Amino acid sequence: MERIIKIGIDKRKESQIKNDLGGFTGTEQYYKHLSGFVYTDGAREVGVLCEAYWLIDEILFASGKTKEEFQVWTLKVTEDNTGILIMDDGNNNEIYKKEIPYTDFPMVEIKLFFQGGVLFLPSEY
Repeated sequence: MERIIKIGIDKRKESQIKNDLGGFTGTEQYYKHLSGFVYTDGAREVGVLCEAYWLIDEILFASGKTKEEFQVWTLKVTEDNTGILIMDDGNNNEIYKKEIPYTDFPMVEIKLFFQGGVLFLPSEY
């Protein structure tokens, strides 16, 4: 019988990551993604700090499947380490939703924006 170990969210680590990400107010470099889109320094830092390049992949591969010009992407993580990735049009009209059966993402929630072929943090808007 498999034993499931709950990891949960380390609040200190989450607070430090939020603090670090809050410092991004622009970008000096754009990073090309396999989808053909690009992402900013702040979005890249999400990949680095949260070990979540998978999240960048999920968002950028799905972004091209919709015609929404402006997209708000929200990842919400539960205590049992499942997640839900939702994209809305910026007016809370849900366009896309994907359940994540397991994630060790270190934050309860994160938002990223996508516009003009670029993925970025809200603070970089």
